[in-house]
Amino acid sequence: MLVLVAPGQGAQTPGFLTPWLDLPGVEDRLRTLSAAIDLDLVHYGTDADADEIRDTAIAQPLLVAAGIVSATALGAVTPGAVAGHSVGEITAAAFAGVLDDTAALTLVRRRGLAMAEAAAVTATGMSALLGGDPEVTVPHLEKLGLTPANVNGAGQIVAAGTLEQLATLNEDKPEGVRKVVPLKVAGAFHTHHMAPAVETLAKAAAELTPADPKVTYVSNKDGRTVATGAEVLERLVGQVANPVRWDLCMETFKELGATAIIEVCPGGTLVGLAKRALPGVKTLALKTPDDLDAARELLSEHGAA
Repeated sequence: MLVLVAPGQGAQTPGFLTPWLDLPGVEDRLRTLSAAIDLDLVHYGTDADADEIRDTAIAQPLLVAAGIVSATALGAVTPGAVAGHSVGEITAAAFAGVLDDTAALTLVRRRGLAMAEAAAVTATGMSALLGGDPEVTVPHLEKLGLTPANVNGAGQIVAAGTLEQLATLNEDKPEGVRKVVPLKVAGAFHTHHMAPAVETLAKAAAELTPADPKVTYVSNKDGRTVATGAEVLERLVGQVANPVRWDLCMETFKELGATAIIEVCPGGTLVGLAKRALPGVKTLALKTPDDLDAARELLSEHGAA
């Protein structure tokens, strides 16, 4: 059973969409989506520098568009399940047929703008903690006023809060944590700092008509599978201010009998976690079109055509 997953913010790098434009129809598709949301996805995916694409309002639609075009390039395939990390959940909703591509990009554009506005209120950020025991790490973070915004499994938790709180964390790491790595994101996502964005996103979601998922959809709120489009949309709204539990998603993949995972462009982060947390499960990161043949082979072995 194959799971198709989509990464969250921070996975983007300058020029990462450039090789995809060589595929027939990709540039036209990106320009159509760009026109729908008034954002030049081709420019930001090819020519923009790291600072430009770190902007939340740009990074989020860019990631969803990249996931959609790279998954489309695989051809007509049906994974056993889909899931996404943070904003990648909107990409997963498109994979599952809950939202069409234009609706997904429209929603993520509103999400990115709302979260960027919320992030501008207070200087906040996120840092990844490598190693340690969650039962020790989480209480320590809460003592410092930080939120365990991403519980990723495989020995990784991402802390979020004010820059002052994160500076204190650098000097006062939880016992067992080997390293604290600042992330290239523009705010404390999945915390109370994003609460103002929830209302905005709820209004945007109310304008959409979701369909029920065509494949198993795993929610990063709690690792549960979600059967209705209405609930998927409700969870997409709430998750901007709630922690991501990717550890529970991976537990669900295991319970579902996952034998392979493909992470769409710009892949790498989630398959890295899976390699440590799900030994024996084959993984592939779809970084460039050069990875398509290997991905199709994996799909033929573990997925349904």
